[in-house]
Amino acid sequence: QVQLVESGGGLVQPGGSLRLSCVASTTERFRVGGWYRQGPELQNEMVALITDDFSTMYGDSVKGRFTISRDNGKNTIWLEMSNLKSDDTAVYYCTYNGNRGQGTQVTVSS
Repeated sequence: QVQLVESGGGLVQPGGSLRLSCVASTTERFRVGGWYRQGPELQNEMVALITDDFSTMYGDSVKGRFTISRDNGKNTIWLEMSNLKSDDTAVYYCTYNGNRGQGTQVTVSS
């Protein structure tokens, strides 16, 4: 069983930065995880993924602006977001071996 707790969302101005965190409570060995988002019009998008060997993959719209990382010992996955745009406004969901958290809202607005 995997329980995920996301944090770090909030309101930020365009061009600003946020750091999302996802802490997993589980004994499962990490294989793959990351972040997805669902925008205001309910469109779903893969944001970033990271594997057990630390390979990463990013959605085209966030490449060069977002960075995913993780810490095995802390069972934590982070998403560093910079140069945020209004189109980044969404609920961000953490995933861990196919399990999904409750989500954290990110709103980019002036």
